[in-house]
Amino acid sequence: MSDAPSPEDRPSPPAPPPPPGHGGWTAPAWTPTETDPRPEPGTATEPGTAREPDPVAAEWAPTETKPPAPGRHGSALRSAVEWVAIVVAALVAALVIKAFVIQAFYIPSGSMEPTLKVGDRVLVNKLAYHAHPIHRGDIVVFKRPKLEGGAPTIKDLIKRVIGLPGETVESSQGQVVINGQVLHEPYLSTGTTTTGIERQTIPPGQYWVMGDNRSNSRDSRFFHAIPKSLVVGRAFVLVWPLSSLQFL
Repeated sequence: MSDAPSPEDRPSPPAPPPPPGHGGWTAPAWTPTETDPRPEPGTATEPGTAREPDPVAAEWAPTETKPPAPGRHGSALRSAVEWVAIVVAALVAALVIKAFVIQAFYIPSGSMEPTLKVGDRVLVNKLAYHAHPIHRGDIVVFKRPKLEGGAPTIKDLIKRVIGLPGETVESSQGQVVINGQVLHEPYLSTGTTTTGIERQTIPPGQYWVMGDNRSNSRDSRFFHAIPKSLVVGRAFVLVWPLSSLQFL
């Protein structure tokens, strides 16, 4: 038998000296493990294979921030602004309606009794005569004519239309006569008489107006017929007192 040593018994060759500048330390070789998230060099990650999350990346990942909920102060301020807007809109609407559509008028005298009494309130439609002509029997509000001669504090009057443009009007035997025919006036109190109208022709575009209380009314018998330009509108409903609520 030979005395030569077997390959297992032969001594390992000496390790090569470290390169200069490493101080004698050699970095251990990197060996991939099952728990190492890094892929082995030269290999690719299989599609669809999930990788373990990086704890450091998870710790610093940005989070979605929500705006702070409005506090009580913000809600109260918003409610106050909404109520102010509602009140302003209501006031503007009321002013527009009063100026151009409907206006309430107070009855200051008894010239329209028994139809309207002192203290009554009526609504006047200012658009009525833009849609249709003035009719006989309408109760109208109009600007006080210069010849009226009443209290200067009263700016508007309310009377009933008796004669229309181009008609002849007069009083005879206590009644109103239009174009030679006695005018039927069911709105007058029983026993009412009408006097003081001399026969005359109503000018074009003008109207003869009188109060229902003929003995206590300053009307066209004093200031003659009125032009349509003075007419404010038609009184169409009595709204006060509520017990007397009715259309006129």
